[in-house]
Amino acid sequence: MGQEIDGVKETTDDESKKLNEINNNFVETCKECDVNITRTTLQEFYSNECIFITGGTGFLGKILIEKLLRCCPDISRLYLLVRSKKNKNITDRIDELFHNRIFDRLREKMPEFSNKIIGIPGDCSLPGLGLSTEDTQRLIDEVTIVFHAAATVRFDEEIIEATAINIQSTYSINDLCQRMPKLKSFVHVSTAYANCFSPNIEEKFYDYSIKCQEFLDLVKLLSKDVMYKISPHLMTSWPNTYTFTKALAEDLIRTKSKDLPIGIFRPGIVISTAEEPIPGWIDNYYGPTGIVAAIVSGVMRALHCDSEKIANIVPVDLTVNALIASAWDIAAQVDRRNEKMLIYNFTSTVEAPIKWGKFGQNIIKYVDKYPTKSALWYSVCKLRKYKFMYCLRIFFLHWIPATLLDLIAVGSGQKPRFKKMYEKMHKFAYVISPFCTNEWVFTNNNVRNLWQRLNSQDKLMFKFSMGNFDWNQYLDDYVKGVRIYLLKDDIKTLEASKVKWRRLYWMDKLVQILLFAFGCWLLWNILSPIFK
Repeated sequence: MGQEIDGVKETTDDESKKLNEINNNFVETCKECDVNITRTTLQEFYSNECIFITGGTGFLGKILIEKLLRCCPDISRLYLLVRSKKNKNITDRIDELFHNRIFDRLREKMPEFSNKIIGIPGDCSLPGLGLSTEDTQRLIDEVTIVFHAAATVRFDEEIIEATAINIQSTYSINDLCQRMPKLKSFVHVSTAYANCFSPNIEEKFYDYSIKCQEFLDLVKLLSKDVMYKISPHLMTSWPNTYTFTKALAEDLIRTKSKDLPIGIFRPGIVISTAEEPIPGWIDNYYGPTGIVAAIVSGVMRALHCDSEKIANIVPVDLTVNALIASAWDIAAQVDRRNEKMLIYNFTSTVEAPIKWGKFGQNIIKYVDKYPTKSALWYSVCKLRKYKFMYCLRIFFLHWIPATLLDLIAVGSGQKPRFKKMYEKMHKFAYVISPFCTNEWVFTNNNVRNLWQRLNSQDKLMFKFSMGNFDWNQYLDDYVKGVRIYLLKDDIKTLEASKVKWRRLYWMDKLVQILLFAFGCWLLWNILSPIFK
């Protein structure tokens, strides 16, 4: 029998082996002949379809593109909205995108997969997505399925920037979809925390104190300085600009959809892959990953977090599988439009709950298993529910060491860097603390019903059920992935890193002994005059 984490049992490798076998067999069959191919229901749905994706160069978007092309190779065309960036045009950015190792598996099976992809110059922060007249008409004439995944996921983004990317882009793409005569399905990717002001989050629309159109009118009328001042008063029910603007984007969809075949997909906290295309892959520091990277490096030694609260974490590959399936579900259920449109809460809290405390314990365990050569100190991170105890701990374990190290750096003619590093780290920890110190009850009936509607082959090929999820193996791969993909530390250095890790361990113990001895000496000097 497998181990358990919070009552969630491990599974065997049987499903993973079956999944790989189905994927490989289907792709090989597609390469050998063009007719008489037996497709699954989802593969049949995507066959010969023209897809438009925003946010394709982002974390979730990359996995979405890879999965669609690898498991639905009969897709006709895939249009990606791409913004020119840092002296790179869209061709350079797409080439750079597909050099990522997550596409190695796809490249091996389908070397010419990039022929199906066309980059569309644009910018989600601009009116009309920044599209040219020709590209706009091309999308209107050809596109049948739309995934709107573009967003700024920075929790502390300025309100004007967050509005432009998270709300205005939704307005623009909704208007574009209204003119697509061939449109079969449009999936708007939101977040499970868009309605975090409610302790119980159901798969339905919520009413807000301010409507989306009212807010957009304010943005047009008022200056940036005024908007920055009044925005805290407008978003009192939300912890940050990300959740606030995502909520208003849902309100926009609610009022502007006009019978579109549209649905809303709300994922939880999305982190690394569980299985596909490679376990543990991640390419960003958002959410808890930034904290985990700091723990792996040995610099984060305290976090404002309630260990008894449930962490709503979901792997990106399972998230993408559910997203792909939801597009099919939206197209099939023609009676679910407007106020009755399908909304999917893709969360782990129902089928695979894991508490933050257990999550943290396993992170530390696997950091010991996969130490990195770049570690500055031995990893010990304590979760503190009460802010006073958290602040006390970071004062002694973050600020005092940072000040001493910066003084040493200045004395040796180097630039001080540790105080700035901790300021940045604490700012990041602050913006995620509402999600680590609170808990929500999520309803995910639509997601579970979607899973039940899939046939057995699609359940293997597009697995997204969190039932019997193996958290032990997942967090093992997650920490290893942070080491390899974020900290750029090849697994070949593991043995040398373990030698350094043992040295850091004993140094940490020595410092603790010295601090304890100093504390005893200080206490004795304070109390001894009283007894004398």
